Formats: sequence, C-alpha cells, structure tokens
Amino acid sequence: MAELDRKLRITSRFAECFRDYRDLSYVNYSVHQLLAQRVYGIVLGYEDINDHDKLRYDPALAIALSKLNFIDANEAVLAGKSTLNRLEYCPETILDQANSRYHRIEHQPEELEQAFVDIFLDSYRKPPRQIILDMDVTDDQVHGNQEPAFFNKYYHGVCYAPLYIFCGHHLLVAKLRSSNVDPAAGALEELQRIIGLIRAQWSETKILVRGDSAYAREDIMKWCEDQQGVDYVRRDGDQ
Repeated sequence: MAELDRKLRITSRFAECFRDYRDLSYVNYSVHQLLAQRVYGIVLGYEDINDHDKLRYDPALAIALSKLNFIDANEAVLAGKSTLNRLEYCPETILDQANSRYHRIEHQPEELEQAFVDIFLDSYRKPPRQIILDMDVTDDQVHGNQEPAFFNKYYHGVCYAPLYIFCGHHLLVAKLRSSNVDPAAGALEELQRIIGLIRAQWSETKILVRGDSAYAREDIMKWCEDQQGVDYVRRDGDQ
C-alpha cells in the first residue's frame, strides 16, 4: 500500500493542500506523515482515531511511514490520537491557525477538492473519447451526538448523506451533507466545478452524466443540454 502511494503520490498531493504553522523545531511528524498514517489506518479497517493509540506501536506501519527501517532495532513510535486529531479537527471558532496554540494545521478545502480531479486526470496518458460521471448518495451511519446528523427513515438510522461523483473507480467528489437534505442538493454546483476542471485539459472528450431519478432535476438536465459535448441519462431503480 505504501509503495503504491509513493508511486502515485496520493497522500503527498493531499498533504500539499494543508498549511502547517507549527514550529518545525518541535515537530516530530510532518503533515504528510500524519495524513498517510490516518489514511493507511482507514484502509486497514481502523476508522476510529482512537485506534492509533495502539497502531502507533505497529512496526509494519512504522516502516510504511518511513519512521523505522528494516535494520533499526529501536522501537519507533508513531503519532497518537491527540496529534492526529489536530490534523483533522479544527473548531470553526479558530479563525487564525497561525496564532492558535493547539490547532496550527489548516486545510485548504478548494485545493483538496481539486486534488481528487487532478489525480483522476493524471491517470490518463491521453484524453479519452468519452467518460461517464456517476452521481449517487449513500448513508454514513454515526453514533454519539455528531452535528448535523439526523435520523433518516430510508436508511433506518442516524446518519449523514454524502454526495459522491465517480468516474469508473475514480472518486471525483465526496461532499459531506446532512441526511435531511434533498439527495440532489449541491449536485449541479459540483458537476459544474469538476466538468470545468476536466474541460480545461480535455476539451474534446464527451461527458455523459448519469444518475438515478433523484437527480432528474430540471436545472441539472438543462445545464447539461446547454453544454458542448455533455449529455445525461437517468437510471430508474436498480436498472
């Protein structure tokens, strides 16, 4: 997993979308190492950040993160849950990370969103003749009192309802949303954004937008019809 990550530069690209205001003389873990540790943990099935209080002593994970080599007999300790939490959690009340005591790592939302599309575009040697963009929504079940999670009757639980847009196996959009919103909420804006990025490099590629009946909205269909080389198809049920 780490070898593939280094080859494709996935976590390193996303790490470039953060601003690090920490004093480097006191830093043991770079933003890239923190991000890679968190991502590798999720891929391995450890979704909760608390899991890293044990994973931080895992020698295989330490080797993958270049914190331990094969001949070093010393125990390598990775970042714990508190350190990782500073990477992914910053209260909205913290407006100036550069002068904050505890939250000094700032993410750049627009850069993170664009990174998904850039990785997709770079995976092709030449522009394809046609691509299919699939829009969908699913449930992300939660526990505790996360905000703004709501009970959703369709999914039979308290959850979020994130919006996803895929092209094949490539994830282009992952938009976290409350589960009490319209399934098509924000879909048009995301389509406009990612198709604009795609068109900037692939001007001749035909784009087919696909979604189920939840996305059969007048504004989405009209916008697709008004674009050169963009069409849409609606799927009903499981067809």
